[in-house]
Amino acid sequence: MKKQFIVALAVLVTTFSFAQKKELRSAEKAIKDNNFAEAKSILGQLNPATMEDKYKAEYYYLNAEALYANGAASNDDVSKALKSLGLIEGDLTEETAELKKTMIQSFVKKANDAYENKDYSVSSKNFENAYRVSTKDTLYLYYAAITATGVQEFDRALVLFEELDDLGYTGIEKEYYAIDKETGEEEIFQNKSIRDLSVKGGTHLKPGERDTESKQAEIVKNIALIYTNRGENDKALAAMEKARQANPDDLNLLISHANLYFQSGNKEKFKQLLQEATEKDPNNPELQFNLGVMSQESGDFDSAKKYYDRAIELDPTYINAEINMAAMILDQEKALIEEMNSLGSSPADNKRYDELKLQRTKIYKSAIPYLESVMKVDPDNIDAAKTLMNIYSATGDTEKYKAMKAKVDALIGN
Repeated sequence: MKKQFIVALAVLVTTFSFAQKKELRSAEKAIKDNNFAEAKSILGQLNPATMEDKYKAEYYYLNAEALYANGAASNDDVSKALKSLGLIEGDLTEETAELKKTMIQSFVKKANDAYENKDYSVSSKNFENAYRVSTKDTLYLYYAAITATGVQEFDRALVLFEELDDLGYTGIEKEYYAIDKETGEEEIFQNKSIRDLSVKGGTHLKPGERDTESKQAEIVKNIALIYTNRGENDKALAAMEKARQANPDDLNLLISHANLYFQSGNKEKFKQLLQEATEKDPNNPELQFNLGVMSQESGDFDSAKKYYDRAIELDPTYINAEINMAAMILDQEKALIEEMNSLGSSPADNKRYDELKLQRTKIYKSAIPYLESVMKVDPDNIDAAKTLMNIYSATGDTEKYKAMKAKVDALIGN
């Protein structure tokens, strides 16, 4: 009896194994016929845990193919397909690699097409799918995070940015360039070989190479900003401080850290970090401008003027500094006007009125150079033009008033 039972069990196992193989063949045929729903139905009835090892790899491969559905899969099925691919062990290395290659090409094309059509949400998801297929291609993960941010999918973007941060992603690549002989301008090449061929062909000269700028500061900045938008300032600052500790000499991170303190209302810390940044980069007009803004908001007008003037000295086209300087100067007339309006008609009051009027004229004239500089850089700046027109009128400069009035009328007419 015992011997018969063993024989019967062996027959049962053989029959079961044959059935598994038959089902796998049926699923494979359905996939070849593009009948992916049928293939998923067949495979859904099988349990890989009970399969012989020689059939498990084939099951996971066919399951991935059926779920992927030749590129027509939903994001949920794509995730399942990738998970199935990750479970493959055995002799299907070439087939798996080929399927992954097909999937990557499809996802990247869909991502690029969606990006061109400004459908950034779809673009982001497809870039992420491409990365999930090939996790060595971290650039796709970066693209996924950036495009998710562009459509304000902040929760998803945060997950992607934090994954990039955990990976230590910098995005630094080798960049190859040469000077175009005809235009005299620098041209970036896709790779070294193409650059070298162009130089050898005589169309380009002065070849060189350099590393691109790290994207780490941008990644951490986005993490911090998302946490800030959520009202989680502690997490935002923790993310920034962690990045600063790893990259103490990164000026972009230092500036982002300072701005984060500004947004959280800690203006003293903001000013402290900006001053630290100016010591690292004393010739940066933007830093000088930000220090000017901070000083102006705190009521330290002498320091604000010093910083604004330094920004303008470093970059004569920095019109934001020019505008802020003019506005800060003109703001001083408010106190004068209030006092002028409060005066009576006594001889002493009339004398004081004339003194205040003279001071106001002096204020107007000190603002003129900054506003005129704005108009040179940005001749269509209607606000600067109107302010100048009124100042010329108040200071009695009739000729310049008429010219600026004509300018204002022309701008309004446009």
